[in-house]
Parts: sequence; structure tokens; C-alpha cells
Amino acid sequence: MEIDQQRIAEPGLVVLDVAAADEDTVHALMESSQQTWATYGITPVRRTPGEPDVRARVYVDVRRPCTAR
Repeated sequence: MEIDQQRIAEPGLVVLDVAAADEDTVHALMESSQQTWATYGITPVRRTPGEPDVRARVYVDVRRPCTAR
């Protein structure tokens, strides 16, 4: 999967490619990220047939703290 360069065109914008053993772990990371920074929210979790892990991509703006508490 290719990263859209426009999404990380400025300092402070981050793309995290996450791999974990299960969907609950990936969702916990995404929810935790949302509590700290501005994110694009919960993204789809992907599973590749024949591979034991699940994957997701998370877009984070570390310049802006999360405002919803």
C-alpha cells in the first residue's frame, strides 16, 4: 500500500503502519492515539490470507492535541 505524500507533506504529520496479533490490539492503539493527538479516526483493519497478523494504517497530526475529552 502506497502512502499519499500529500498527507505527510508537513512536519508533524505521521503515518503509522501497524501490525498486531489481533484486531482488538490494533483498535486499542487507534483509540489511544485519538486520546492524545488529532487523527483520521479508526481506519479499516486488514488481514492478509495466510499471514497471522492484522494490519492498519493510522494518520496522526502530532502538532495538534486531541480536543475531544
